[in-house]
Amino acid sequence: MKINIPRPSLYLIILSFVLLLLIFLFSFLLLIPKGKEYRKERITVKKAQKELRKYQSFHDKTAKELQKLQKENRNIIIAFDTAFNKERFEKQYKSYFSSLSLSKLATPVKNDEFLSYEVNTTSQINSPKSFYEFIEALNKSDWIIGVNFPIAFERDGELIKSSFTMKVYCADQNTTKAKAPTPSH
Repeated sequence: MKINIPRPSLYLIILSFVLLLLIFLFSFLLLIPKGKEYRKERITVKKAQKELRKYQSFHDKTAKELQKLQKENRNIIIAFDTAFNKERFEKQYKSYFSSLSLSKLATPVKNDEFLSYEVNTTSQINSPKSFYEFIEALNKSDWIIGVNFPIAFERDGELIKSSFTMKVYCADQNTTKAKAPTPSH
């Protein structure tokens, strides 16, 4: 028995078989191995995305906390940025004393990002109460000031002479402006 297939049909069958063979070769040699790599890469990307979300959440939480702290402590931040002015200090706090004089003990001491001045003050007061009112007023001043001990009180007639050292902290304008972002309001 002889199979009688027309020549164009035979070419079509052979071409279809070759194309089917090429599709199988393409699938088994390229698609399936790349599919396994794709699944591995997809798992790696999902892990990286999960880690990114974790770090993004930490970043957002930290940024929100930073903004909250900057808002709550805006006065302190501004106080650190305010340069110390001896004349303004004397004028502002002269009302607490009979006489007030400041003398700088040393040149500014550079500690990391802050400059600190040691200031020796001598004053004459009527009672220790005015000195404590002065200390209270320092807490509300435009500067960050630390009063160092010992505080010497000496009676001179009806007046009390007080002498103490205080440290004024202010930011070094050269380092903080370059490093620190401005606080968000």
